[in-house]
Amino acid sequence: MEKITSKQRFLAALRGEPIDCPPAAGIVSVINYELMDVAGAHFPAANTEPEPMATLAAAGHEIMGFDSVMPIFSISQEAVALGCEVDWSDATMMPTPITHPWEDSSVEIRLPDGFPDSFLNDKYVRCAIEAIRLLKKHFGDEVMILGKVMGPWTLSYHLCNVQEFLYNTIMDPDRVRKSLETLKVVPLAFAQAQIGAGADAIVWADHATGDLVRNTMYRDFLLPLHQELIPQVKAPVILHCCGPTLDRIQFFRQAGFAAFHFESQVPAEKAVAEARGMKLAGNVNNPVTLFSRGPEEVRAEAQRAIAARVSIIAPECAVPLQTPIRNLQAIVETCEDNRKE
Repeated sequence: MEKITSKQRFLAALRGEPIDCPPAAGIVSVINYELMDVAGAHFPAANTEPEPMATLAAAGHEIMGFDSVMPIFSISQEAVALGCEVDWSDATMMPTPITHPWEDSSVEIRLPDGFPDSFLNDKYVRCAIEAIRLLKKHFGDEVMILGKVMGPWTLSYHLCNVQEFLYNTIMDPDRVRKSLETLKVVPLAFAQAQIGAGADAIVWADHATGDLVRNTMYRDFLLPLHQELIPQVKAPVILHCCGPTLDRIQFFRQAGFAAFHFESQVPAEKAVAEARGMKLAGNVNNPVTLFSRGPEEVRAEAQRAIAARVSIIAPECAVPLQTPIRNLQAIVETCEDNRKE
């Protein structure tokens, strides 16, 4: 087949069109210590300043060969702009929210004054938007540029505290619905700003995982919101949800996502069957295969995902920071080995 760009390959895979080989992608974070050293961009600056953030994201393509780049490595950009305290100072781990402003049930659920302008002008939100702008200027239409937002379920974890929010799904469902309804405008505003800066698609993280809630919780609380919100995003939207999700793929399909990024604990063949045409991405194991095994084991796992007809081959979630570059490159090489002449 005629050679195509990384962006064309990725978009064709999302549309189910013929491609020269499966795309290899970093849907969430493929950043690791070794890549930071090679690229010369490190945490915490690569989480808080546009230039090092874009430089490190670009290395995912330029050094490791992935067809996509995604500069928002952490889950904290929105959280800090909405009032959570986040520790950005540790160079050895991902930043995460450490306070939860809505945790006390007596606190009113409301967005900060001045939303959306105050949100979009927050330092850390602007950092992500500007990093995407820099990547677009650098790559143009050669490489797939992914943005990322936290959906209202995940944002509720950050604002309310995971345990309190999950407790309230049973004990105070009205407060849960109030949180989701209030927060639904946040990913929309952030997604549209990222698209305006040059993002070609949006990764939408909403962690209503089987590790924490029944599939009926997703169906009853979150599915109607996704059905309302996803059509408003003027770019393909890829859902990311960790953990065991086989029993809710049917609902993800109904939500209207272009693709679902899923973990290796969900058998690829069963996921493809359940998706019934919705495209799938991911499935290469992080904590065992990528972190502690070698390139040959990574190749075998990537090849199994290709054989199962997973559309986009990628690590299942943000990779451990100790992951070797060589193991991540093995995903790219496996996809290239499946190139059609």
